[in-house]
Amino acid sequence: MPMVIGVTAGLALAAIMVLFGLFKLMWRVAEPNEALVISGSKHRTEGLGQGMGFRIVTGHGTLVLPGVQAVRKMSLDLNETELSVDCVTHQGIPLRVRGVVIFKVGDDFVSIANAARRFLDQQKLMSERVHNVFAGHLRSIVGGLTVEDMIRDREKLTGQTRAACGTEMEKLGLIVDSLQIHEIEDPTGYIKNLAMPHAAAVQRDARIAQAEANRLATEAEQQAAARMSEATRDSEILQAGYQAERDKAAASSRQAGPLADAAARQEVVVQETRVAELEAQRREQQLQADVRKPADAQAYEKRTLAEGERDARISAAEAQARETELAAVAEANRVKTAALAEAEATKARGAASATATRATGEAEAAADRAKGLALAEAARAKGLAEAEAIKARAAALAENQEAVVAQQLAEKWPEIVQAGAGAFGSVDHMVLLNGADGMSDMFAKALTMGGTGLGLARQLLATMGQSGPAEPAPQVNGVAPATGPSPQKQRIPVTGDQEDGSPS
Repeated sequence: MPMVIGVTAGLALAAIMVLFGLFKLMWRVAEPNEALVISGSKHRTEGLGQGMGFRIVTGHGTLVLPGVQAVRKMSLDLNETELSVDCVTHQGIPLRVRGVVIFKVGDDFVSIANAARRFLDQQKLMSERVHNVFAGHLRSIVGGLTVEDMIRDREKLTGQTRAACGTEMEKLGLIVDSLQIHEIEDPTGYIKNLAMPHAAAVQRDARIAQAEANRLATEAEQQAAARMSEATRDSEILQAGYQAERDKAAASSRQAGPLADAAARQEVVVQETRVAELEAQRREQQLQADVRKPADAQAYEKRTLAEGERDARISAAEAQARETELAAVAEANRVKTAALAEAEATKARGAASATATRATGEAEAAADRAKGLALAEAARAKGLAEAEAIKARAAALAENQEAVVAQQLAEKWPEIVQAGAGAFGSVDHMVLLNGADGMSDMFAKALTMGGTGLGLARQLLATMGQSGPAEPAPQVNGVAPATGPSPQKQRIPVTGDQEDGSPS
């Protein structure tokens, strides 16, 4: 019997567990932000047409037959999509409108049913679909507006867009919680140029206002500075007056004590002076009796004697002074006379020196002039003499060339002989054959070279005689240079043996 009871209880508990598991498997609860879409049987839902084919549950639980009915969830959360639409205004100006759309599935069963039919398996594509809807309507609305309308009344653009998209969003089962136009981009710069006049006017007004404010501030600062300077001046004047009064009071207070002391000392001095005067009177009377009368007698005696001696000394001094004065006058006259004589002598010596100097200068000038004339005459005479000599030489050459050439050769014979001997200057040692005959032959050849020079001189003189007298050549140290060609250095053949003894 207990076993039966146990088995019965176990079966009952198992049945309860099975029933609880089946209930949990069949029971579905919709979260606050979702809706359950149950399909698989015909249901009638309020607000929906009959025969819809699925049931919508929101906010509570429901039983679902596994294997017979299918349960799917539809999110009721907010969704967001960014708008970036390229538009063209009524004026033909391209713009880019940026905004955001915040939307969700409607809370009513109709909106949930419409959204479920369209997005139940494609809820992630919901934002893209909404973006396409708003982009199309936004382009259409912007095409009918101007840039000025969009800038001045952006709320109008937002309202028209929401109104245009409302019907389509309702068909999709969606509602728009918010539509915001964040930015209107202008790639052509139309909006910027449109704002430039106003910005310039505002900037102008701002600069004018700033300048006016600066002017007023400067005036106020200047007035404040002037008032500060005036107040400072008045304060300093008052302080100076107060300081003067304080100094005067301090000086008076400092002098009060010394004045009182001085007054007391003055009274003491007065009393002491009176005492001294009385004492002096007493002493004077005593001196009158004891000293003055005898002293007066002695003084009179001495004065009388001194006056006599003084008169004698004065007489002697006057006599000495007179004598000295006469001697000084005499010495002064002597010095004056000597000075006048010396001045006259100095004057005479200066005049004589000046005369002598002038005479010396004139003599030196005359001597220099005479010397210059003499040198000029000498030069002239020398030039004339040289000209006469050249003329005489030319005449002599014209008359007797042989004699002139011979004279020239005779004058230059030492040089000719020296030039001929120059050929042997580089010979250190020379051996001559044939003895005196070889020496004779060598000197004969040297003289032959001199004769050749003589012939050349004759030819040159003959040529000069035919062409007329030539301009005299300049002389060097009184000797005219040779007019013929310069004799070339010749080797004098030596018919003797060389230094090594071999025949030449």
